[in-house]
Amino acid sequence: MSARDWRKSSYSSEGNACLYVSAPDGATIRLRESDEPDTILTTNPTALDALIRSAKAGRLDHLGEG
Repeated sequence: MSARDWRKSSYSSEGNACLYVSAPDGATIRLRESDEPDTILTTNPTALDALIRSAKAGRLDHLGEG
């Protein structure tokens, strides 16, 4: 997969903490971080939407505790 297939999130700041997204087709979404570019999370639009909605609603906040 070439570098042009990945788009940097507009919410990522400059530096090494960037999130990149690739959607080669309508059914697959790939995510990676700039500091671990060989580690790629693959999901689908429905699951990613559910994750984002849960995070925005605070339903995942307890995962950072402890």
